[in-house]
Amino acid sequence: MIAVLVLAGIIVLAAGFPAWWVRRVMSRYRRPGDRYPGTGAELVRDLLQRLELTNVTVGITRQGDHYDPAGKCIRLSPENHDGHSLTAITVAAHEVGHAVQDAIGYRPLRWRSHLVRWANAGQRVGAAVLFGLPVMLLVTRSPAVILPATALGLAGLATGIVAHLLTLPTELDASFRRALPLLEAGYLRTEDTPHARRILRAAALTYVAAAAVSVVNVWTWLRLLRPW
Repeated sequence: MIAVLVLAGIIVLAAGFPAWWVRRVMSRYRRPGDRYPGTGAELVRDLLQRLELTNVTVGITRQGDHYDPAGKCIRLSPENHDGHSLTAITVAAHEVGHAVQDAIGYRPLRWRSHLVRWANAGQRVGAAVLFGLPVMLLVTRSPAVILPATALGLAGLATGIVAHLLTLPTELDASFRRALPLLEAGYLRTEDTPHARRILRAAALTYVAAAAVSVVNVWTWLRLLRPW
């Protein structure tokens, strides 16, 4: 029992570290709040105009900073949309990087969009199957259905892990091949460059953090289903 608890603690800590590190980096460089004269949204508009991406808009979201390829919209959290911090302008540039990828037909971005849709569907199906196991057992009165149903449910949850990890190259490309050169072309203070790199790395690793959380979810289900 002690070994199981120790293992559980290690898994939770390992999975939680990426998310904690991303939040810490983003929070650290939100101060000072007046580091730059323009806001994140203003930087986006300026970059879009400079890059002639006139079909892309910018808006506010509370669901995490992201670029919506279908709506051609860069959506920023309120603190990054209206903020003047290093975090605000760096995250804004990262999302412009995704808009550039979309504009040039960067295939991994398109693949990611499909992967995310399939992963979301797979996770919903997986959770529904696992939650429905007791009912399934009552209806069929056959323990033989438990193993394949469990495998199907866990596979559905695992699609989120795979999708998040496969998006990492797309995120790194948006950060370092697209956003960083844009920032260094007159927008970024020279002394802020190493800090901006850290923020861009954190922005790219956001999906890795999500994948780590998915690992914990799958592990939790495995522990719950062990008596079966």
